Amino acid sequence: MAKKMVSCSMWALGLVLLALIGSPVNATSCHGTILKMLPCQPFLVGSGDITMPCCHAAQGLNEIAISMPARRFICECFKQAIAALGINLDRAKQLPQLCKIDASVPIDPNIDCNTV
Repeated sequence: MAKKMVSCSMWALGLVLLALIGSPVNATSCHGTILKMLPCQPFLVGSGDITMPCCHAAQGLNEIAISMPARRFICECFKQAIAALGINLDRAKQLPQLCKIDASVPIDPNIDCNTV
């Protein structure tokens, strides 16, 4: 009986650890997500051109957005940033093409993040 209890406890601990490791909230914060895109701020607000650091940042964030929970989390962060930072939506839509990436999460204030 004690062996069975220890075995169940180990399984439960393993599942909790997997959930924590796979959670986008623990992997990054919304603030951290926005900071990752900081090299793109001049372009996104309309005061600069696209740069290699911006494209590298976008590619890096795109690589993090591999799971549905991560994409939804990043999507919600982008929606907050659009309002707070005055992002130019036309420029935001151009970013994936200019950086030659297939963006998994669009920068769009009107998107339903449950669909990404």
